[in-house]
Amino acid sequence: MDSMARHDHMRMADQPISHGPATTTGAHDHHAGHSVAIFRDKFWLSFALTIPIVFLSGDVPHWLGYTVPSFRGSALFVPLLGTIIFFYGGLVFIRGAWNEIADHKPGIMTLVSLGITVAFATSLAGTFGLLKIEVWWELATLTTIMILGHWLEMRAIVQARGALNALAALLPDTAERVVRQETQTVHLSDLKVGDVVLVRPGTRVPTDGTVLEGAADVDESMITGESRRVSKGLGATVIAGTVASGGSLRVRVTAIGEQTALSGIMRLVAAAQASGSRAQAIADRAAAMLFYVAVAAGASTLTYWWFAGDREHALTRTATVLIIACPHSLGLAIPLVIGISTSLGAQNGLLVKDRLALERARDLDIVVFDKTGTLTRGALHCPT
Repeated sequence: MDSMARHDHMRMADQPISHGPATTTGAHDHHAGHSVAIFRDKFWLSFALTIPIVFLSGDVPHWLGYTVPSFRGSALFVPLLGTIIFFYGGLVFIRGAWNEIADHKPGIMTLVSLGITVAFATSLAGTFGLLKIEVWWELATLTTIMILGHWLEMRAIVQARGALNALAALLPDTAERVVRQETQTVHLSDLKVGDVVLVRPGTRVPTDGTVLEGAADVDESMITGESRRVSKGLGATVIAGTVASGGSLRVRVTAIGEQTALSGIMRLVAAAQASGSRAQAIADRAAAMLFYVAVAAGASTLTYWWFAGDREHALTRTATVLIIACPHSLGLAIPLVIGISTSLGAQNGLLVKDRLALERARDLDIVVFDKTGTLTRGALHCPT
């Protein structure tokens, strides 16, 4: 992997989350094209607007026993702030719901959108005198809490990708290329197969290659898991990201960029985090089914209370049903747990090629390793 690719991975936490064909379900799809920073900004602005809404709304002053100050246009102050929160903070949920409906897969985002839309419609109707109830502060707090939940979700997803950042950090930014017995400091992206690079003691090997000159002990624990250094001399193979000590090496480059072993490991980690599991598929189906159950329950609630004569609370009770039934935790928990577990495994030298394999690991009775030593008593050779 070249230097530019390395920095692309290191900036992952600040970039919008987008997903390839391998990720078609689960919590990841909810925020395609959005970054952690976007949800962070949405939360803090919505939170700032929610505070005056709560303190100026009718129920809260009554509960706390204080009088709301009156000024010109004060009657429209709370509805204005609530409308801003709905469109600024809630629009991301509405867009997500639109995508789910377009894919004929209504789910979490559709259910959240229904809840905040019903709350907004109820409040707007109350402001214009069509109903005798307004729930602006409930709408504001609900939207703000939902944004907070999705911000925390995206932070967890990005942190779950920390293994890729940790692996990318193993590569140096530059390499010392040997040209006519002189060295030139160049970016990794400038290296080509056949170039000769100088690896000084205590530095990392910049790319895969073959030793042409020199001798050194190389720490290959990032590849093999073996803590003991391996002696490298003429004709030996070295791997990008490993650390040389006790001597310097001149290495002829045999692989660069995506052809290096480290890049292959990073692809395995990324594929494992993008792959689905049986439990996740079940959770996605359950979330979709719960959507239809929640809509049916909401419609029944609206119909009953409307024709029972309590029209003022019919919409608020309907919104309550829709939000309580939201299967957000169901669709979020499994993808996050598996993503974090694969990242922790990679950071500790255990690469999971398929999430389904990780899920089935609980049924293992016997594990066979292809080497001994550190897996037994911490010695290089297993005693007979």
